[in-house]
Amino acid sequence: MEKMRTPRNHARSFLESVASSESVGYSSTQSSHRLLAYSDALLSIIATVMILPVAHTKFQDNESIQALLTTKIAVYLMTFLIVTVAWAAHIRLFQVIERIDDTLALLNLACMMLITFLPYTFSLMATFPSYTLGILLFCACVMVIGLIQAMIVLYGFSRPFFLNDQIQMSENQAYYKRRILEVIMRVPIMCLFASIFSFIFIPLSYIILAVVIFLPYISQCLKWIRSKAIGGEMPFYTYHPSEPLSKERVEAFSDGVYAIVATLLILDICEGNVPDPSVVKKEFDNSLIDALQEYGPEYLAYFGSFATVGLLWFVHHSLFLHVTKATRLMGLFNTFSLAFVGGLPLAYQLTHEFPRGSRNELEAVQISCVIIFFAGLFQLAMWVTALFTERETLHPYVRYGGREHTFMLAKLSLYPCVALGTFVFTCVLSRFSTSIFHMMEIGVPFAFLLLRLLVRVALAVIRLLFSVVREELKSFCSPYSTEMHKSVVGFFAS
Repeated sequence: MEKMRTPRNHARSFLESVASSESVGYSSTQSSHRLLAYSDALLSIIATVMILPVAHTKFQDNESIQALLTTKIAVYLMTFLIVTVAWAAHIRLFQVIERIDDTLALLNLACMMLITFLPYTFSLMATFPSYTLGILLFCACVMVIGLIQAMIVLYGFSRPFFLNDQIQMSENQAYYKRRILEVIMRVPIMCLFASIFSFIFIPLSYIILAVVIFLPYISQCLKWIRSKAIGGEMPFYTYHPSEPLSKERVEAFSDGVYAIVATLLILDICEGNVPDPSVVKKEFDNSLIDALQEYGPEYLAYFGSFATVGLLWFVHHSLFLHVTKATRLMGLFNTFSLAFVGGLPLAYQLTHEFPRGSRNELEAVQISCVIIFFAGLFQLAMWVTALFTERETLHPYVRYGGREHTFMLAKLSLYPCVALGTFVFTCVLSRFSTSIFHMMEIGVPFAFLLLRLLVRVALAVIRLLFSVVREELKSFCSPYSTEMHKSVVGFFAS
């Protein structure tokens, strides 16, 4: 009897030791919130500051700014997309791993270091497109990032208390680990092929890299086509781009971009609008006020640009007050909107760079109008997307139309409409293009103050018109209904 109890006691003591070691491991972990906040801040900064080389481009008098800026703006947009794709992958990864320890924090730091180096490699590719070095550096960074993320997954699954509750309770942890690793390693494998083809045929390498950038969306389209063709349900957790994005992380990343753009504006003011003391003494008779008057257009451009950034953030904030989840399509529209918001420092630089009445001044103002137009248009597209999936994405109190829908559409439509109108006016009145643009920037805040009042008045007028029409229809139909009632009563009385 004693011999039978001994193995049992040993087994019990072994299980208790395993449980106690897991509890010790769990107690040494911490929440990933601060790590995610740091990562979001870092990624939003590195995505946004890539506009600085574009905004600080030096122009010659006889150069066309459209021809000069086309390549640089394309590089900025592609870099922004690369960083946001890496950020979205980071979201997916840490939706699986919800708790971290020192090892995971250091692995994430190594991953962030390489992600922040990606814009430099992409700049090399844009500056020297026929050289293989830029492609090799970019592909090497992406492959190492993939390996680090794979290490994070393997380390996380080796200690299940790091994982989210759904996977912890699942009996298919091996399936999820294999599925997540497959998704993570797709991009490094494609970059490996791109680096190989860079020695054979460079244009094919660029095509493969473009596919890498848009791979999540291509994968989602193929998945949708497959589900429509052969049917079948997906598992409850898929680590797939169709999963709703974390609303909190979308807001954090977006707030970071808006804050950095606003900061870049004042840095330009501090750097370029402080006169040299010797110049003040010689040319302005030691009068600082007279010297600062030379920078009047720059101050006007700064306050107008800051108002534009602030109000675009206000609209974004108002939109996400009504949103509970951000779908993948909403995340894509948000990325494009933020990319154009990141271009506002370029708009600030362009609107006071050229002589009044010149061709370049008109082109600069029109480029600025286009930037603001698309920044607002993609915000509007987010709201329209949310309305089509309102049960999934919107709070219940805004699902069924009414004043909130009307007011939100009015706020979101204001900047696209005003930017488009300003563009048209600058085409007609090209001599006053800068003045028209600054009037638009300064005037829109007052329009926002009046917007709620105007929407309420418009809804009240519509309601009054409907009530008048309803009363007329009621008075028109009442004699016939009275006669019908009398005839029915008389029929039953007889």
